[in-house]
Amino acid sequence: MDTQSMRGFLAMVERQYPEELVRIRAPVRCELDITATVFELERAGRSPVVIFENIEGFDMPVVTNLAGNRRLIAAAMRVDPSALAATFRERCQDYRPIERVDCAPWQERVIEGEDVDLTKLPIPTHFAVDAAPYITAGQICACDPETGVDTTGFHRLMLKGRNRLGVSLHSRRRMYEYHRRAEARGEPLPAVVTLGIHPIHYMGSMAYHYPPDVRKYEVVGALFGESYRVARCGTAELEVPEGAEIVIEGKILNDVREPEGPFSEFTGYASYRSTENVFVAERVQMRHDAMFHSIASGTAADHILISCVAREGEILNSLRRNLPNVIAVHVPTITCGAFMAIVQMKKTAEGQPQQAIMAALGTETYCKIVVVVDEDVDIFNLSDVMWAVATRARADRDLVFVHRAMGAILDPTSDPVDNTLTKVGVDATKQGGADFAERLTIADEQRARVRRLLSASGIRI
Repeated sequence: MDTQSMRGFLAMVERQYPEELVRIRAPVRCELDITATVFELERAGRSPVVIFENIEGFDMPVVTNLAGNRRLIAAAMRVDPSALAATFRERCQDYRPIERVDCAPWQERVIEGEDVDLTKLPIPTHFAVDAAPYITAGQICACDPETGVDTTGFHRLMLKGRNRLGVSLHSRRRMYEYHRRAEARGEPLPAVVTLGIHPIHYMGSMAYHYPPDVRKYEVVGALFGESYRVARCGTAELEVPEGAEIVIEGKILNDVREPEGPFSEFTGYASYRSTENVFVAERVQMRHDAMFHSIASGTAADHILISCVAREGEILNSLRRNLPNVIAVHVPTITCGAFMAIVQMKKTAEGQPQQAIMAALGTETYCKIVVVVDEDVDIFNLSDVMWAVATRARADRDLVFVHRAMGAILDPTSDPVDNTLTKVGVDATKQGGADFAERLTIADEQRARVRRLLSASGIRI
């Protein structure tokens, strides 16, 4: 089985973690049922991959929650879940040249011209507030009109008609800039939407601190630890993953803006903000037995977990350059997977937490709260983090404010005109230069003894 494809990932999960793969055989609707199922599973403390085999009105299954489980992502990377961020940081810098192949499974069916009809795909409506069905797992690939270097990344796609999709390039990164450059020339931007990818591709597509002449596929290959296999498609000769399920070729129009949204975004709010771009599909290619890949929207882990890991790695990489005593970074899913970062360090001098705060905020645009804690605080336990804030931070000395900083366009607290906001850092480390109160701890040996006592009394914890 191809280890670089979504199918390869599904096979790994079914083989090694069968309890984390759920097949729904009962008929379900595209409207609301799919994403609502993911949220019900999360409320029950579960985050399995879900395959809906019977979609009313369609003959194609839907796969979702592919990347909602940190343990499964770690298994795909062949590391412990606690090492994900560090592994991302290390591998991302070992760029691998792509491997071009002449043919790919997604070339088995070709639909062109007037026969293109995106309404035949089982595109879900995720929340009642959504303006239309949305493709959420579409990786858009396009080339820089000036250098020819390509990039790929997630951008929400609103179904507008048989061959028309609304798209928002609100991340303001490479894809936004490529389209701006094409538009300045009076040209559309040739692009391709890829559906059905491996979660490691997910992760690589969210890297952004790499040289401008490096291809995003070379970063993805670095995460796989081998050259990423791609095949050419379309007259623009764009390249897409060999293991993809569905490939939609077309262009992002120049000088055309149309209403797009609202959409249920990662913030947990309906987002009415958009760059209002338009993608026109010209050809669709797919496997003969293609599966439609959808990402649960809103605050679902499927939507934000990979971005958490990627941000953890990017921030850790930035901090370690000047602060080798930084131990780890955590970006919690419950703070939208973007807006808060927790930095764990072994402080050796006053001022280091403030330096870490500024570096972290300068690294990740979406992040607006940074908390720095000592090495004795569990950064994956927000109760422990807030205990440190409550008992170690002094408001008059340990809060750092950065006014009118660039924020996320989708952040409802950012200025609706220029998207700026005030960011804050919290130094929740122990005060240096004097003895600090000793933290209460219970030794591992004592914990083990108590667990044995509880077990002997028939109490399991």
